[in-house]
Amino acid sequence: MACKGWMVVIWLAAAPLVVLGQDNQLTAKEKEEGWELLFDGKTTMGWMTPKRKALAVSHVQEGALNPHPTDYMLTHEKEWGDFVLGLDFKISPKCNSGVFIRTSPLEAMVGKDVGFNGLEIAIDDTKTSGYHDTGALYDLAKPSRNAMRPVGEWNRLVLTCNGPKISVEVNGALVNSIDLDKFDKVGLRPDGSQHKFGNATRSHPRIGFIGLQDHGSDCWYKNIKAKRLAAPTP
Repeated sequence: MACKGWMVVIWLAAAPLVVLGQDNQLTAKEKEEGWELLFDGKTTMGWMTPKRKALAVSHVQEGALNPHPTDYMLTHEKEWGDFVLGLDFKISPKCNSGVFIRTSPLEAMVGKDVGFNGLEIAIDDTKTSGYHDTGALYDLAKPSRNAMRPVGEWNRLVLTCNGPKISVEVNGALVNSIDLDKFDKVGLRPDGSQHKFGNATRSHPRIGFIGLQDHGSDCWYKNIKAKRLAAPTP
């Protein structure tokens, strides 16, 4: 019996170790593929308010960025055009947040918040799949389903912006695929229904800032990574 016990110990010692990826770090493969780490897990370096003011370190909470409370959203300092963005998010009860892309300019229009200058991928504490639910292109395109996990659990969001095409994956499921060129009428979706924005979304800037929205609730973001894409073929 003692011999068998030693055999078990030897086998366990020889077994290969499974190394899990660490939060807020790039793997060797990601570095090789050109990914950039947008949040180091410890500081607000690289992030600012829409008015380009510095952020308090209190926004960093247990290795995650919490945009609440701030001036509408935490804004990454670089502008992004065609790219893939991946991040993990977790929400609090009744949370209303979102990830803004191609926000331009950062100067808000008179009487409106800076959100009107960007495109928002909605993140909300709901179970439905409408224009304002998780995975929606806010007020413009519904997700096919709500793939978000329950409040308090981490979720994975992957956004791809390639010219007029925007796709949204939540927890590995493709829930939205949008062609902005089809939004060619002022204030209307492709099906003729009205949205809240006073423009033809087709004309929205194809380059701008990434933002994490504060809409009055705690929410947390980590493992924020992006990779620029080559310009799409006309």
